[in-house]
Amino acid sequence: MLEELILKNRSCRRFYQSRQVDRETLMDLVNLGRLCASAANRQPLKYIISCNKDKNADIFSCLAWAAYLKDWDGPVDGEQPSAYVIILGDTQIANDFSIDHGIAAQSILLGAREKGLAGCMLASVNREKLSGLLNIPEYYKILLVIAIGSPREEVVIDPVGSDGSIRYWRNNAGIHHVPKRELKEIIIGSYS
Repeated sequence: MLEELILKNRSCRRFYQSRQVDRETLMDLVNLGRLCASAANRQPLKYIISCNKDKNADIFSCLAWAAYLKDWDGPVDGEQPSAYVIILGDTQIANDFSIDHGIAAQSILLGAREKGLAGCMLASVNREKLSGLLNIPEYYKILLVIAIGSPREEVVIDPVGSDGSIRYWRNNAGIHHVPKRELKEIIIGSYS
């Protein structure tokens, strides 16, 4: 059921790094992005995939992880993603990528969850450094990086507390908690 898949699809930031994700799996996931809706059907998204240890290290060096977790610098060696999908916008096709990359990224992550994998969309990227490390031509704009791997952490959804904070946090057992607003709070109009 789709709702169950969405509930399982939390941002995962710690992985079993030794459990490899193969190229074919990444190709299958990118194909889900390819099949998604695209504004004016321009299809300006392009992708770079990596399941190569050395390239993964290059990509990892360009990422910032979990801004709310001030005492955590990101996954340590052994907990880093074993694969990445980088979503690029081809400026030779379009200058505005609308919401195409968000739709594609969510589809890729849902596909990963369906395969027993997990992932995290990262927009906090040193784009200049990553472009240089991967020799990305200037007419491609780095839109998102998706980290993918075998999940090593538990992520749970909690209701927003009485303090109203929506900041995610980890408890002493390392369980990652993500507060979500109640449905009745986000529907501001209903016409039957």
